Amino acid sequence: MDIKIGLAESPRELVITTTGDQEDLLSRITRAIEGGEPTLTLTDDRGRSFIIRTERISYVEVGNATSHTVGFAS
Repeated sequence: MDIKIGLAESPRELVITTTGDQEDLLSRITRAIEGGEPTLTLTDDRGRSFIIRTERISYVEVGNATSHTVGFAS
């Protein structure tokens, strides 16, 4: 699934592709933001870790990863 995180005072968003349960991920993100945790750590499907300051998060979009068709589709 794709996770898009908008950060305060940044024109770009952070996009992370990860596997796992969507409900579990949503609850982790919600707990971190509403619980006042200083950081949120997410790991992508390549094993890279991202540490994000929760006070800088503007929005989070969680959705299914889409495969892009290249060339002519029939």
